[in-house]
Amino acid sequence: MADLAELTALIEPEAKALGLDLVRVAMFGGKSDPTLQVMAERPDTRQLTIDDCAALSHRVSDKFDALEAEGRDPIDHAYRLEVSSPGIDRPLTRLADYRDWTGHEARITLRQVVEKRKRIQGPITSVEDDRITIDVKNHGPMAVPFDAIEDAKLVMTDALIAATQPLSAEGADEIVEMEG
Repeated sequence: MADLAELTALIEPEAKALGLDLVRVAMFGGKSDPTLQVMAERPDTRQLTIDDCAALSHRVSDKFDALEAEGRDPIDHAYRLEVSSPGIDRPLTRLADYRDWTGHEARITLRQVVEKRKRIQGPITSVEDDRITIDVKNHGPMAVPFDAIEDAKLVMTDALIAATQPLSAEGADEIVEMEG
């Protein structure tokens, strides 16, 4: 299995060279359909265009092809590369994500049970140092250290949709017919 920290270290400079922030690098799909997922965003818009995805995909592919040619392939088996925006109900992978999305609802899985809970959900109310406070439904405020979080993502709400309006809806309602 590929080392995610090593893959992240290889991919992050390629994203930075394009002016992008790396949000997440993950491998999933097991042996039947291994996929290297790369999520990135523009720091000013928190979004990614199709052109951004294509540019990052080409940079990562070129980098990995060069490493393979040198005999240092970071992934020693066939896989699919998927480059995307984090989307509206984005994963929260960096402490800055919690600060940026304070006030919005998150669904969090903890590494271990805390206060009789392994999963918590509610609005992010504050981030102080490395502690994130969530107003947990039917429980009240709960502060957890960032490193106690196994997985987290925003929950789709009307407020989140309003906060993440697309850069442009141009062409969204056009039908493009292609000959095949």
